[in-house]
Amino acid sequence: MPTSSEPVPSLDARRVGLVGDWFGTSARDLPWRRPECTSWGVLVSEVMLQQTPVARVLPVWRAWMSRWPEPSDLAAATQADAVRAWERLGYPRRAKRLWECARTLVERHEGLVPADAEALLALPGVGDYTASAVRAFAFGQRAVVLDTNVRRVLARAWQGEPLPPVSLKRAERELAERVAPVAPQAAAVWAVASMELGALVCTARAPRCSECPLEHACEWVAGGRQGLDQAPRRTQAWHGTDRQVRGRIVALLREAQGPLVVEGREALADVEPGQLDRCLESLLVDGLVALVDADRGLCELA
Repeated sequence: MPTSSEPVPSLDARRVGLVGDWFGTSARDLPWRRPECTSWGVLVSEVMLQQTPVARVLPVWRAWMSRWPEPSDLAAATQADAVRAWERLGYPRRAKRLWECARTLVERHEGLVPADAEALLALPGVGDYTASAVRAFAFGQRAVVLDTNVRRVLARAWQGEPLPPVSLKRAERELAERVAPVAPQAAAVWAVASMELGALVCTARAPRCSECPLEHACEWVAGGRQGLDQAPRRTQAWHGTDRQVRGRIVALLREAQGPLVVEGREALADVEPGQLDRCLESLLVDGLVALVDADRGLCELA
């Protein structure tokens, strides 16, 4: 108990502390969280983890870092090498962006990942979230990191809502800024700890409140855990979408290890010709696929 002369921690600080303590004993041992991981390793992990589960990322990240431990190593490879090494993580455009990022790091930053927010945001494929995550996790800076998991923890524990809004609101950013500790290292711990809590315990549809360090300090629990059953499910169609077909085309070209005529392949026989043409054209526009022979329709990974 604090004495009368000691400041009483704010509710924000108490909650942050509880989450930090929980993280200290319950966090997963992930290679990009280890002290020896480079800032490049952190950047690669953050790009790979975008909309992709940790279990799928782990083997690809390890293989990627073994092959290209520094940006200069990837910059010396080809874009096609990067896309092939991406395996089946999805969104192969991310592989292209990482390759472009590596080249930019070599050309403008002597092969090093910058710690400056403006310099990070200028890198190909690096947005506000990724820049903030790299600053926090690689450099221990105070950066407000807001992914879906962190937003869910804040929505429930602080605001009593079952889920955060579909799109990020200004009020959420202001709340996150207020909650994050002032001290850079403490803010970095809060960022990764709240993210881990949302991923493992305060999950979207089946939160394990009895295991949560915030159970007795959570506004949503105090309010009777209302509204989750009525909240709309944020499911995205996958089978038959252009995104799936694009992935199938890239996988086909990856396995071919060379030029291939995409149209008429048995592996894509169930795709409507119009959709196949549209998806192939979008891959060409994105620079993921190159047209080797237009007359024959011969393509390969760019």
